[in-house]
Amino acid sequence: MINLFNLFTLEIVVHEDVSLQPWFISRFYWKCLECNKGNNQKHTMASCLKTPSNEDDSVILFSTSNSPEHSTSPSSSFYHSPPPAFRTAYKLSIKNLSYTLHPHNSTPFPFCHLTKKPKPVTILKSVSFVARSSEIVAVVGPSGTGKSTLLRVIAGRVKDNDFNLNSISINDQPMTSPTQLRKICGFVAQEDNLLPLLTVKETLLFSAKFRLKEITQKDREMRVESLMQELGLFHVADNFVGDKENRGISGGERKRVSIGVDMIHNPPILLLDEPTSGLDSTSALHVIELLSSMVKAKRRTVVLSIHQPSYRILHYISKFLILSHGSVVHNGSLKSLEEAISTLGFQIPIQLNALEFSMEIICRLEESTSKRETPSHIDEKEPFPNPMWPEEENGGVQSNCNKRESFSSFCYANLIEILFLCSRFWKIIYRTKQLFLARTMQALVGGFGLGSVYIKVRNDEDGVAERLGLFAFSLSFLLSSTVEALPIYLQERCVLMKESSRGAYRISSYMIANTFVFLPFLFVVSILFAVPVYWIVGLNPSLTAFTFFTFVVWLIVLMASSLVLFLSAVSPDFISGNSLICTVLGAFFLFSGYFIPKESIPKYWLFMYYVSLYRYPLDALLTNEYWDVRHECFSQQHTTQGSQCLITGFDVLKSRGLEKDNRWVNVGIMIGFFVFYRLLCWIILARKASKTTI
Repeated sequence: MINLFNLFTLEIVVHEDVSLQPWFISRFYWKCLECNKGNNQKHTMASCLKTPSNEDDSVILFSTSNSPEHSTSPSSSFYHSPPPAFRTAYKLSIKNLSYTLHPHNSTPFPFCHLTKKPKPVTILKSVSFVARSSEIVAVVGPSGTGKSTLLRVIAGRVKDNDFNLNSISINDQPMTSPTQLRKICGFVAQEDNLLPLLTVKETLLFSAKFRLKEITQKDREMRVESLMQELGLFHVADNFVGDKENRGISGGERKRVSIGVDMIHNPPILLLDEPTSGLDSTSALHVIELLSSMVKAKRRTVVLSIHQPSYRILHYISKFLILSHGSVVHNGSLKSLEEAISTLGFQIPIQLNALEFSMEIICRLEESTSKRETPSHIDEKEPFPNPMWPEEENGGVQSNCNKRESFSSFCYANLIEILFLCSRFWKIIYRTKQLFLARTMQALVGGFGLGSVYIKVRNDEDGVAERLGLFAFSLSFLLSSTVEALPIYLQERCVLMKESSRGAYRISSYMIANTFVFLPFLFVVSILFAVPVYWIVGLNPSLTAFTFFTFVVWLIVLMASSLVLFLSAVSPDFISGNSLICTVLGAFFLFSGYFIPKESIPKYWLFMYYVSLYRYPLDALLTNEYWDVRHECFSQQHTTQGSQCLITGFDVLKSRGLEKDNRWVNVGIMIGFFVFYRLLCWIILARKASKTTI
């Protein structure tokens, strides 16, 4: 026992950093548990504490938080999350990186010779620098100098045909594709694209579920709690993120949540686009302090762009990369910048720091740099023998994984994504009070309102016209009632583009989850509308007819939901999306056959009759109402010879061209529309996600 105590004490004393000692206590505890678990084998305590020969100390040291409250077991996120902690120091090398933007011709008439073809714009010109582990590199410069573009290029958010991909290397290994850069680099965009109705803990936990699918739920929760402690978010864990309309956490806390979302899978290289923009000086300092502590504790490589950092922030930054017109005018420490300014014959004013003063003399710095043959110096030290984690060498991780991945595991991964997305959808729908209450009240008010207008409709010629008007107005009401979901879809689209472009989940999984969640919700809305309007009006009293009527109402709102989802994918904003929805629905209603018979529609507009979302449910509702009573008389003429029937139920159907019972054919077509618009939405969103830069 004395030997055990000495061995344990020695391990703690070797690491004199007091903040790390609780971690070794946790490690001792889990090691003892492992040794005493299963098979009743005899182990010495010394053997329990012995580190395996193939285990790298750097892996152990930087695999968990320094906080004693959040020490994790050997089976926690570090051992399961890709990449498997940082076995080597990561060095990001940029050498002679140039980026040229080729704008597309904005005119819709390419044959028009009056408009000139837009000229290519060179944004970055031979940018070179090196960023190493455990240091922060700040990209600084006036607005429009290419700071954000540089970070997006390194993060793999632009097409590789606009720049030389070999200009970027990690651990002296050139990159082969933007996809490889996306896997290695975490990227925090300037905009905080977060879901406002999720709490801070839920936001990070869902990110962990999407990015760390292979670990257990308990390990994910431990990883999230450790990250919240690291980011200083533990006190707001149960607060909503919020936005402009919904009050939530502060701007600095929201920025830290954005950082946490892209840090949840432990990327070795973290890129941040202006993380302090829009924050007060105290919040900005807090963000940089947190980044600095994480850089030192986890040996991350951090590159960020920043505007006018305060004097206190400068001390946390290792190197400064100053850009002007896309070129490097300085690459080095703050001290070397002061020396460069002194060399030019300038003296830094007392009230300014060297970086602020360099912005005032940026032209002189650019002139002096252009006179030198090597505008930016790259510090090349010893080569890195182990470039990246083995399975990603030569960019082969994706192909190798695809070869080994079985069909069953692929389906299982999709199923897990769908379940996680369904859970998140339910939370958002339940918490979106305006959508939940609006759809419920709309259905109830619409059902009782229409029922009170057409109460106990008669079975005569006037009743036939009233039923037709009821069905037509119900269709217009139901199809237009889904427009209020447009702003929610537009808000989710930004988050969807960000998460899908980072490989969190597939667009197909998002579409399937959206469908599964809205099916029961819209079914409840359909029942709330169908029950009052059907029985108050006094439609076909058959229970079968009522069930079919409710089913058709459900399909109508499902079709409308798919149409709005599709149009939200192609619309840039709410105003254009709302205008597009109104235009499309108006055209569909016009060519439904209610206002203009099919025979009177011009031939060049006849296709609208067949693609109208109003036609098929209207025909299905009329058939459901009159087919069972097709032999009953709805209008009689009394003569001296007796009564003569003028209109039967079959005559009503025949006037609409419904001589056969095609109810289920119409149902099949409505289901086809429902699936078709969702497929179109999936194609558009997948294409946008492949091109997104956020």
